[in-house]
Amino acid sequence: MKRISLLLTLFSCISITLAQGRIDGFYLGKGNATAVLGAGFEDPNAYFAGTDKLDLERDVYYISLYLAYGISDKLEASISLPYIISNDNKNLQDLSLFLKYQFFEKQFGEGTFQFSAAGGFSTPVSNYTIGSLNDIGQQATIIESRLLVHYKNNNGWFGTLQSGYSFKLEEVPDSFPVILKLGKAAAQWYFDVYYDFQHAFGGIDYLGTPRPQNFKEFGVDYHKVGGTFFKPIGNGFGAYGSIAYVFAGRNTFRGPSYGLGIVYNFRLIE
Repeated sequence: MKRISLLLTLFSCISITLAQGRIDGFYLGKGNATAVLGAGFEDPNAYFAGTDKLDLERDVYYISLYLAYGISDKLEASISLPYIISNDNKNLQDLSLFLKYQFFEKQFGEGTFQFSAAGGFSTPVSNYTIGSLNDIGQQATIIESRLLVHYKNNNGWFGTLQSGYSFKLEEVPDSFPVILKLGKAAAQWYFDVYYDFQHAFGGIDYLGTPRPQNFKEFGVDYHKVGGTFFKPIGNGFGAYGSIAYVFAGRNTFRGPSYGLGIVYNFRLIE
């Protein structure tokens, strides 16, 4: 399980606007590091203007870099940055920095319960434009807080539940996230399935009354399901594939997304 845990913090790197959580319940261990280069494609087939479904489409591609480092066995830092292309809009999006800390662990039957707290922030690193449905973000600086409950069985099965609060500066509405992830980490492969939910507190709607003038004020809700499969390929390298689908929400696109990436695990301290 220790070896597999080095592989499992890759999922933040495949995030863009509607990603699963930037953190998970696994830890790299002191001195261990992970670098991930990911790419993906979103192919939405409709847009929820408020909660009314419109037949609108767009093409979104992204490349992202993710780095994580185990400061200790129970404290980990991570950083991620995506480059997003949404039709004619293309630029670096938001830089994210996180710390997570495991503050409690308890053996229970054939497995272990772990409780972690995490915090971080994200902020734009480019002056990307906003004001259309091809926006790559809302130009928001966000302060994040999370509490995670993680259970891992001795046979590799695990489950993680996390929630918290996203405090967003300026006009962007704050939001409340909930993410449930279930999966198995075996010696030569890993998979998970997840449900990702976000609720925004207030905000305006696309095509609302009055017509929106500031896209930062959009309240974005979504319901998303997905999964990831990972396979080591030797010498510290591995590869993953992911698929997800946004099936409901508010001021968000509905449809599938796909991702691929390369993972490299290494030690910085022997």
